[in-house]
Amino acid sequence: MRLARPSLGLLGQIFLIVLLSVAVEFGTSTFLYERTSRLSAQEDEARRVAEHLVIARRLLAESPVERRAAIAGQLTTDRYDVHWRPTLAPPPPVAAELRDMRLQIIAWEPALARTDLRLRLKSPGRSNTVIGGLRLPDGTWLDFSTDELLTGTTLAVTRIVTALLPALALLGVGWLLLRITLRPMRMLANAADAIGHGAPTTLPEQGSREVRQVIHAFNDMQARILQLIDDRTEALAAVGHDLRTPIARLRLRTDAVPDPALRTAMDSDLHEMEAMLSSLLAFFGGDSDPESPARIDLAVMLATLVDDATDRGRDAVYDGPDHLDAVLRPLEAKRAVANLVDNALHYGDTVIVRLVPTTDRILIQVDDDGPGIPDTALQSVLRPFERLDPARGRNTEGLGLGLAIVAKAVQRAHGTLTLTNRPGSGLRAEISLPRA
Repeated sequence: MRLARPSLGLLGQIFLIVLLSVAVEFGTSTFLYERTSRLSAQEDEARRVAEHLVIARRLLAESPVERRAAIAGQLTTDRYDVHWRPTLAPPPPVAAELRDMRLQIIAWEPALARTDLRLRLKSPGRSNTVIGGLRLPDGTWLDFSTDELLTGTTLAVTRIVTALLPALALLGVGWLLLRITLRPMRMLANAADAIGHGAPTTLPEQGSREVRQVIHAFNDMQARILQLIDDRTEALAAVGHDLRTPIARLRLRTDAVPDPALRTAMDSDLHEMEAMLSSLLAFFGGDSDPESPARIDLAVMLATLVDDATDRGRDAVYDGPDHLDAVLRPLEAKRAVANLVDNALHYGDTVIVRLVPTTDRILIQVDDDGPGIPDTALQSVLRPFERLDPARGRNTEGLGLGLAIVAKAVQRAHGTLTLTNRPGSGLRAEISLPRA
């Protein structure tokens, strides 16, 4: 079993590339900036420590022994703590991690190279405070300590945040520019969806060179498709108009046929030909139907269709409110429900038309007491030219476009058509429309 791979949109993919590039640039620049800043800070500190130690060593070496402790106290500042130690025992050796700093201090003041300068961390891993000492000419020691001599974590975080803000600003600007750049692609997607719902739109050719080429090709393709549909519709309309004339002449000539049985058979064939022609024109000409949606009283329309059926001597019942407004294409909606009613009366003896309004939907249910449809064919009968005469038990007229015309009209109204077999016998055709 293959798992579906999550897909990112074009905007997401491009932004991911930009994000990765910015992340790499930010990480690299932060590392280099941090390293450079740390080395710069250490050099500055080494220079200040070297100057302070040279001055302190000179003052203590030139002062009497009894005053050295007091002078050391005077040399102590908020940052440097200086003490004089008369013992000849040297402090611990230089710590490995501070050898570079010792070399930097000696580089600033070469005279300190002869003082056996030693440095170490007061609490390795927990504090950056450096302590150390150097030997005076008489063998005594000058001990000192500094507060946070090395670069601390707070300073590093500040620099990271400082470097991160421009990166975030760059991401924001990049996202905005990407949205503007890909706006023609979104327009193209919306136009492609609109043409499938019978609302063609000519797009302005804008954007990058590649996007303009795609939009130009789409506009040309759309124009060719619309021209093809118009040519097909005009051809069907012309054929329909031309065929109706000979059919009408044949109907008149059947009146002269002396044999009643033959005359009835010929009338039936002519009626079937007219039904086929009407269904073809209704199905293939629907896309170019200039009818616009309008507010209609759906309850009155359904009741009228039921009254027409009862006037023909059929058993039809309407169940629903007396009035219910809906925004639909009037002729298309009437044709769709009329097809369902005729279909129900053709295969059953009784039809019940229900109108059920809900909070956000309008349901139109057409129930019959016929043989129903096999469950495996409930979807296939909605396809054009699909015939299930053996399953329905009677011969049908037309080309099998009745339910296909209904499904197409319901889709154009942003609704759904569902066929279900009723318990016992019969079929229910339900149209669900948005209540807007």
